[in-house]
Amino acid sequence: MLEAASLSALRGIRHAFFSREGGVSGGVYASLNGGVGSDDASANVAENRARMATALGVPADRLLTAYQIHSPSVVIATKPWTSEARPRADAIVTRTVGLAVGVSTADCGPLLFADAEARVVGAAHAGWRGALSGVIEATLAAMEDMGARKSRIVAALGPMIRQRNYEVGPDLIGAFVAADAGNARFFAPAAREGHSLFDLAGYIRARLARCGVDRVEDLGCCTYADAERFYSFRRATHRREPDYGRHINAIALCE
Repeated sequence: MLEAASLSALRGIRHAFFSREGGVSGGVYASLNGGVGSDDASANVAENRARMATALGVPADRLLTAYQIHSPSVVIATKPWTSEARPRADAIVTRTVGLAVGVSTADCGPLLFADAEARVVGAAHAGWRGALSGVIEATLAAMEDMGARKSRIVAALGPMIRQRNYEVGPDLIGAFVAADAGNARFFAPAAREGHSLFDLAGYIRARLARCGVDRVEDLGCCTYADAERFYSFRRATHRREPDYGRHINAIALCE
């Protein structure tokens, strides 16, 4: 697993951006696949998630993820839920000790948040749709409703697809530029005419800065480029693989 130094320095908080290493799954899922929505054997996914929960210092049933829908929706976690009862959302916030809240990713941007003084933490799934529609702002607002302050919040951006490997077409470019002409700066020319390379990480950092969150750490890892350590939806698609694993990125309050 990977950790952000800025979050690791906070007392009473544990977190992890889990890589694909250290699990029991095989084949395209090798080896720490946490995706309950994948076609991996459910027993393997359960064991992998139990190992992640142990690393976070919580029981297996207290590692919570949502049914992600690429939205700005945020849910508040106060107690465990089952896999079947997962809420439909793309961010989870909690102030409950002993709950690990997380998001699953395989190219999208995983964001972990913490206000150590207010004892509020959160996790957001920031793909291009969620980032554009406001999942970052919605997560911060939910944390503020629970007593957090943006001036104290530490944010960390984990492994995700990076610009040199993220070619996008004119529809996506048009959606971002239509929302804000200044978004053109996040697109660089690609080899294919009409296409561009999108800096999703840069866009996420800019949205955080606009919100007034100044303490942001970006781990800088590319899921597409590093097949040994990371799953990648886009890489699996390019290789015509039947499915792909999912990372879990999570944060918890501890005693």
